[in-house]
This record gives sequence, structure tokens and C-alpha cells, in this order.
Amino acid sequence: MTVRKVLIALVLVALLGIAGIVGYAAWHYRVPGLALYWLAMQTQDARWKTDGLWLPHYRVTIEGRPIEGIEDDASGLTYSDHTGTLFAIINKSPHTIVELDTEGRVLRKIRLHGLRDPEGITHVRDNVFAVADERDQAVYRIEIHPDTTQIHVRDVPRITFPLGGRDNRGYEGLSWDSAGERLFVSQEKDPLRVLVISGLPDLLDGTDFDLRIEEWTPDHALHRRLIDLSSLTLHEPTGNLLLLSDESAVVVEYTPDGEAVSLLPLWPGFHGLTRRVPQAEGMAVGPDGTLYIVSEPNLFYRFERTVPATWAR
Repeated sequence: MTVRKVLIALVLVALLGIAGIVGYAAWHYRVPGLALYWLAMQTQDARWKTDGLWLPHYRVTIEGRPIEGIEDDASGLTYSDHTGTLFAIINKSPHTIVELDTEGRVLRKIRLHGLRDPEGITHVRDNVFAVADERDQAVYRIEIHPDTTQIHVRDVPRITFPLGGRDNRGYEGLSWDSAGERLFVSQEKDPLRVLVISGLPDLLDGTDFDLRIEEWTPDHALHRRLIDLSSLTLHEPTGNLLLLSDESAVVVEYTPDGEAVSLLPLWPGFHGLTRRVPQAEGMAVGPDGTLYIVSEPNLFYRFERTVPATWAR
């Protein structure tokens, strides 16, 4: 065989290898299905452009800013109307809650004792928050005051129930619905699902509760194309729910009855992003509709609406 034929054969093998890698990546990340939904949602009912968050109107204004002083495992994220700031869970030991301003700058760190695998956090009211431990499959009621520096969960109210998954496939995201006094809980995978827990005045005032658990059922055609659920947040002004999938690198907006209405791909070339958002773990929405995302190890993203919303404060 001549040198020329050998080189041609090597090039063909390399091209086949690249095609195989690209094909596997497209299959694994379910890109074709998500792309079709993204195209379909560009012609979605016009009312969602004003009545919903409508994610096509968002553009990144802070991309991948390192969170100073945080080396690894930025996880759950929530916005507090009480303080006008963000609170993030740091999953790596020593477990920590970090208060951030809306630019992604660290305001303070609060040591969190007694949890094995904290993942989700949500603001409930005033100084009250709920945090989730994925490995223990428990949700804890905690309070964060202006002078709080440490929190011990040993003696705080909690709810515990198994989701049926493996230890590291439990509670992944939390979001509190203040109007309905309900807690939305996402399970990462195996199975991928969203549960709604009601009968929880205990999260507000420490009284007895009548616990009820239901599964929130989204549009299954799109939901099946999501590989995992790393976070969720309820947007109370519209009633819509945002689901974040790290492995699919996408945020999906759903109506309360589970209809998918818009997508925000976290891929380069979309919404002003120059790079894919790596391992997006936490998500929150501010009162003006600004979308915040934290990703491991320690990156901060802010997406803002390019068109003012009628519901924004």
C-alpha cells in the first residue's frame, strides 16, 4: 500500500471516529429533539410573550463570573425578597450557605452543620428558608438572620420521606410557593420527576402540618428529552415553573398545568453565550424577572429580559 493510500485510510478512519463521537453526543444530550422543540416554541401562543417569562427574550449579561472565595460545588440557589440578595448552597465540606449580591459577589458565608449532602435551598418568608439534603432525603426549616454565622440542623423542624431512588438521586431542587403554601421538590433522575408537598404551615410558623404529596406532571413529550433535573424555581407572578437540566444544558418554562411554553438553551451561540454553561446546578428568578444560575465549580450567570415584562416589579 502506498503512502498516499495509507494517509487516505487514516483520514477516513479519523473522520468516521469524529462522526461517531458527534453522533453519540447528539444522541446522549438529545439535541435533535430539543432543537425541534426550540424551533416549535418560536411560534408559541403570543400571550406567553407577555404573560409568561418567555425565555427567548433573555440575554446573558454576566457570563461565567467566578464566585470569589468559592472553590467548588456551588449548588442550589434562591432569591430572597426580604433582603434583595441571593443565597447559594455549597455542597463541598465544610458545607456552607453563601449570600451573594445580584452581581455574584460574596457578601457573607454561613457554616451549615449536620447535613451530609445539601443540594437545594429556597426562601420561604422573612428570615425563613428551607434546605434539602439529597442523601438523607430530608427538608429542613432554617432561619437566616442578618447576624447569622452558623446553623445547626440537629434541632430544627424537618420532613423526611424516601423518593425511592439511590442515595445520590434524592432531593435536588426546592422552590416555595408562598401563595399556595406548597413546596416544589425535584428529583434528579431514576426517576426524573417533580413533587408538590402541601399542608406545610410548619415552614412558616412551626405549627402542626397535614402533609400531602402529589406529583406534578409536565408535558411528557419534552420532559422525556431531559436527561436530569438539577434545579427548579416557581415564578409566582406568572405561576409558571422553570426546570433546569444540567446534562441537557437547557432551562424549560412550563405553565402550572404542565404545558411547555419556552426554552433557554445553555449552549454557545444562544442568548449571547460564548460557551456552554458547565454543570448548571442552581437557579433563581428575581422580582424583575432576571434569571440567575450558578454552576459547578464556582461560576455565576445572570440573564436579563431584553423586553420589559408587564408583571415585573
